[in-house]
Amino acid sequence: MRARSSKKNKINVVTLGCSKNLYDSEILISQLKANNKNVVHEEDGNIIVINTCGFIDNAKQESIDTILHYSELKKKGKIDRLYVTGCLSERYKDDLIKEIPDVDHFFGTSDLPHLLKYLRADYKKELLGERFLSTPKNYAYLKISEGCNRKCSFCAIPLMRGKHMSRPIDEIIQEAKQMASQGIKELILIAQELTYYGIDIYKERALSKLLKKLCRVEGIEWIRLHYAYPSGFPDEIIDVIKSEKKICNYLDIPLQHISDKILKSMRRGAGKNKINNLITKIRKKIPGIALRTTLIVGYPGEKTEDFEELCEWVKQTKFDRLGCFTYSHEENTHAYSLEDDVSDEDKKLRQNTIMKIQSEISSSLNKEKIGKIIKCIIDRFEDGYYIGRTEFDSPDVDNNVLIKSQSGHLRIGEFYDVKVNDSTEYDLIAEIV
Repeated sequence: MRARSSKKNKINVVTLGCSKNLYDSEILISQLKANNKNVVHEEDGNIIVINTCGFIDNAKQESIDTILHYSELKKKGKIDRLYVTGCLSERYKDDLIKEIPDVDHFFGTSDLPHLLKYLRADYKKELLGERFLSTPKNYAYLKISEGCNRKCSFCAIPLMRGKHMSRPIDEIIQEAKQMASQGIKELILIAQELTYYGIDIYKERALSKLLKKLCRVEGIEWIRLHYAYPSGFPDEIIDVIKSEKKICNYLDIPLQHISDKILKSMRRGAGKNKINNLITKIRKKIPGIALRTTLIVGYPGEKTEDFEELCEWVKQTKFDRLGCFTYSHEENTHAYSLEDDVSDEDKKLRQNTIMKIQSEISSSLNKEKIGKIIKCIIDRFEDGYYIGRTEFDSPDVDNNVLIKSQSGHLRIGEFYDVKVNDSTEYDLIAEIV
């Protein structure tokens, strides 16, 4: 007979993957708290809910390793129940049931009411706008839509998240007001594809309309845009960023590559000329805007000349922020029918090459800021430094501003003007002015 843990029913929600998963976990925790459940986020508990990621190989492996870890704890009687939800569970539920039988139940990405029932809780529709926040008290993610209608050859997200579904504007505004009342000052707008917002429910791209209304929410000082698709990019968004002071001069546009051959195979809907014209247009209309992008290297058929073209383009374009992934060969995607013909070793070498180029660009851009006074928000205190960010930096993925504690006592979540005294590849060293 399996031993049972000595802990009382305490639900621990473990979150893996992206900010959209974190948002979903926060919604789950809010529902459980409203049912008077003892629930925590990534702490100790005897009932475990793992919110998994199934995006690429590394993320899938992390999810599997985490499930196996808690499965072992369950065998040893250290936890009592184990539930798995999220993208990996949505995509590979049948396989996971066979391979990891110690999991009590697997749930998909849209199974929240079903999951709550297993946790002996009721789904409360009246909680609209109310949400547990796991982020620092000054910023929060705001999901404006779910799913994606794009047909990118390498991407499995539509398999896990379904078709694009926009949330009504009024519902989003209500949630933003609730977060502002909790002290949140920065909203980070997330979706699989921001620019598609509104087409399904308003029959038009409505992101600019939503942004203008969000800018009217009292207490919110920064609004940041993540994941804007380049094909069909609405010009009015550029105009709104330029005209609305609350919207950060920051835009995340995942471009993936620049070789026309590769972009066509990726089914991205925008070639080299269209991408370059979009970048030029944005920078011309909003001088000083920080552009962030992500790239994929090692895609099937990526020859040396395609990669060299990509490297040269990165050098010339000088993105303020850039991330790079190695291609992951995903089942049931269009690209899965292609030969995965770039070795893992070459993929890694190409990734390292791109990131070395970017580190030099970032170092150079940071040096230009020495001596300048900039505005930043303080996220946390760590190792003798206050850690802040400018409007050009998103949390966890971008640069930090490091301020020595001798600069005086700073309040977490407040804005300060600082003078940049020094810099590294990815950080600024500053003092309060």
